[in-house]
Amino acid sequence: MRNVETVIDGKHDAVQIALTVLLAEGHLLIEDVPGVGKTMLAKALARSVDCTVGRIQFTPDLLPSDVTGVSVFNQAERRFEFKPGPVFANIVIGDEINRASPKTQSALLESMEERQVTVDGVTYPLALPFTVIATQNPIEMEGTYALPEAQRDRFMARISMGYPDIGSELAMLDSRDTNSPLALISAVVSGQILRDMMHTARAVFASGAVKEYAVNLVRATRDDRDLRLGASPRATLQLIRAAKAQAALNGRDYVLPDDIDSLAVAVLGHWLVPTSRALGHHHQDSGPVIDDIVRRILGDTPVPVGAAAFAVPASAVPKTAVPTSGRSGPVLPAVRGIPARPVGSTGQP
Repeated sequence: MRNVETVIDGKHDAVQIALTVLLAEGHLLIEDVPGVGKTMLAKALARSVDCTVGRIQFTPDLLPSDVTGVSVFNQAERRFEFKPGPVFANIVIGDEINRASPKTQSALLESMEERQVTVDGVTYPLALPFTVIATQNPIEMEGTYALPEAQRDRFMARISMGYPDIGSELAMLDSRDTNSPLALISAVVSGQILRDMMHTARAVFASGAVKEYAVNLVRATRDDRDLRLGASPRATLQLIRAAKAQAALNGRDYVLPDDIDSLAVAVLGHWLVPTSRALGHHHQDSGPVIDDIVRRILGDTPVPVGAAAFAVPASAVPKTAVPTSGRSGPVLPAVRGIPARPVGSTGQP
C-alpha cells in the first residue's frame, strides 16, 4: 500500500479498496472523469507485484481476438498455433473499457468469471492469480458503449478516484515536475507471496450472524422503493469475500460488521439500477444517487448484536479470556466495531 501511495497522492481509501479486491481475487472497475489517476492507480498496483501484466487499450475497432488471442497457421509445421492475447496475464489493465463494442467487451466475460479462455473450441486456463482492473469515463458518452449488467456483474467493486485535496495537488506539482513517479517504483511482493496472501484472506472467519447481516443488506436492495434492480446473490458472495480480505488487511482473522459497512458502497453500488424517480436530473451519472441509497439501506438494516454476532475462531481468543468455571453470564450489547463481551470479562470475546 505504501508503494502504491508513492504514486497516488491523498487517495488512501481508493488504494485500500483496490488492494482489498486484489487479495479477494476479484476484479476492479475504476469509474471517474479523465485525469484523476485511474490508469495510474492500476499501473502502480500492477507494478508493485512481480507478476505478468497485460494492458488493453479499448477502442471501437478492437476485436475480441485482440483480447483473447488468435490461432495462426504455421506454414512450416502445417498446423494452427494459438497466439495468446494480453488477457493471458496475472494482472490485466483494461483502459477505457466502455469504448469497445459490446462484442469485444463480452470477450472478457469467460476469463473474468471462469479464469479461462475458449478459442476455436479449445479451452486455455489462465494463470493464477488473475485480476482485471478496468477504467471507464462515466461522463463522456460520445463513442462509448455502456457496460451491460452481465459485464458489470463480473466486477467485485467499483470505485471513483475523485479530485485530490489542495495539499496533494500541490505535492503532485513538485513530485512530477521532471519525471513520473511511476517509473521509480518496483515490485515489493512476488507472485507466490501474493498467492499466499490470497490464501490467508480466503481463510478468514465470518460468523453466521455477519453472513446473515450481509444477506439482509443485499435483500434490502431488491425491495427498496428507489431501486429498479437490486443486487444478485453473487453480490452477497463478493461482499463476504471482500470483507474477509479487508479484515486480513486490518490484522484480524475474523470479519466484523464494520468490514461489511466500509465496503458496501463500493461492492454493491454497480449492481444496482435506480428508478427514474430516484435519478431525478442525474441521468448522466447515477453513481452519487446509488451511493446515497446504499448508505440509507446501511442505516436502516439492523446490525448484529450479542456474542454470537462476533464469534471468532479459537485462535483469536487469548487463553486468559477463557473462563475456567465454564459459567456463562449476560452479554453486553455490541456496537459497530466493538465486539460484545460477557459482563465482567476483561479479555476479548
